[in-house]
Amino acid sequence: MSFDQIAWLPLCAGVTGVGLVLSFLLMRRRGVVAGLRGVAWSLLPLAAFLTGALPTLWQIGTAIGGFFAGVVFNPTVWAGVAVTGLSLVLFLVTGVLRGRRTAASAEPRTPAAGAAAAPGGAVTAGGGATQPLPQRKAAPAQKPAPARKPAADDDFSDIEDILKRRGIG
Repeated sequence: MSFDQIAWLPLCAGVTGVGLVLSFLLMRRRGVVAGLRGVAWSLLPLAAFLTGALPTLWQIGTAIGGFFAGVVFNPTVWAGVAVTGLSLVLFLVTGVLRGRRTAASAEPRTPAAGAAAAPGGAVTAGGGATQPLPQRKAAPAQKPAPARKPAADDDFSDIEDILKRRGIG
């Protein structure tokens, strides 16, 4: 149905009249504020007709309706929606994997793959048994050296200390 086939003045006036009656009933039931809000909504159809905005609103409505009708009934569009969903899932998965890889590269490395610790503490490349190493007596515990104070004019000493603690440098 095209825009010109509808008698818009009676339709808009009728919708406004029904809205005003419902607004009066709403005012009696819920108060003046709710009733005035209903009057405001009720006047919009008549205002759209009088300002000439109705043809534009009609075109917008039919365009939106046609778009959604095309989406719902078109299998090609649903295939596009599925491909979009797959793309989003792949973006999320690769983001998680990238985050794990950068976290793993920041951790200190263990001995090379295939190397195993022998029962006595010696490390072998093949993982086989070796002669146990002689046991050493533990040295007495030493107090850690006090942290050195940065020079007053060295602006980057704090950053260097942080990088050294992280094993970067």
